[in-house]
Amino acid sequence: MLFGLFALTACGQQAEAPAKKGKPVHLVETAAVVSDNLNVVRTRTGSLRALREVKVFAQEEGLVTALPFYESDRVSKGDVIIRLDDTLLRTQLARATATRKQAQQDLQRQEGLRERKLASDDAYTRAVTQLEVAEADEQVLKTRHGYTTIETPIDGLLIDRLTEPGNLVQRLEHVLTIADPSSLITELPVSELILPDLRVGDSAAVRIDALGDRVFQGLVTRIHPGLDPLTRRGTIEVTLDPVPDGAAPGQLCRVELTTHASRRKVIPFVALRRDEQSEYVFILDSESKAQRVNVKSGLRLAELVEITEGLEEDQQVVTKGFLDLTPGKVVKPVKRDSPG
Repeated sequence: MLFGLFALTACGQQAEAPAKKGKPVHLVETAAVVSDNLNVVRTRTGSLRALREVKVFAQEEGLVTALPFYESDRVSKGDVIIRLDDTLLRTQLARATATRKQAQQDLQRQEGLRERKLASDDAYTRAVTQLEVAEADEQVLKTRHGYTTIETPIDGLLIDRLTEPGNLVQRLEHVLTIADPSSLITELPVSELILPDLRVGDSAAVRIDALGDRVFQGLVTRIHPGLDPLTRRGTIEVTLDPVPDGAAPGQLCRVELTTHASRRKVIPFVALRRDEQSEYVFILDSESKAQRVNVKSGLRLAELVEITEGLEEDQQVVTKGFLDLTPGKVVKPVKRDSPG
């Protein structure tokens, strides 16, 4: 009877003992580091402006007597676009001309006296000097009088009319702006990472919001040499060639730039991690352990990111399964379509 009780007790203890379970496996998804010749496509926004735009300033003070053109009027080189009252300058010029003529007569008289040895060399020299001064004064007033009539220096459209007939303009006051709409450009900020892969003459796709979804041909015509030290961006100039109907200075445009293909190491963007110290990824070593590796990233390329430092081609990086993942932990890689 005692033996039976002992046997039952032993069986009960054995039944209550928990079953020993295996250590759970940490599953991760991985992707290989690959290198390929890749283009970078970036879209930048800017505003159109005329390649040639001339601000016209009054070079003489005066009352505006004529201003025949208005905004959007087309002007041709040499057209008179503004006249100032020249009454005072004409009077001053007439006086200077009379003074110059008198100086010429005085010099001729001195030359005649000198030939007959009736005039001193000093008197002759003073007459020569007086004539030179009178001629200079006359030329100054001719030039100033010429400033009262302003002609357009280029063919183009009048885009700013900043005064009206009857107004008094001051010397060096901005009165008109003329733009040549036959060539439109936009200047765009571009990252220092993209600039080395752009060339003058590269094509660009340009969309102008005001003209719908149509795509127009653009060319990179200038790459500025300097960078902004705060943003690390440079500036490029893109020219619309040819200028489409309806395009005008000031319109918003979107420019799609495609760089020359260059060899880049890339990984899925989701594999890149960041903390306060650095950027990093987890890679799988030969023993299927996850190891942290610090990296330096470059350009974002859609769902990929360029890695410039820290990884070698064909290394496996973790793309999913980061929860509780620590350096040195044994993991099991699974395919993207595997369950769990």
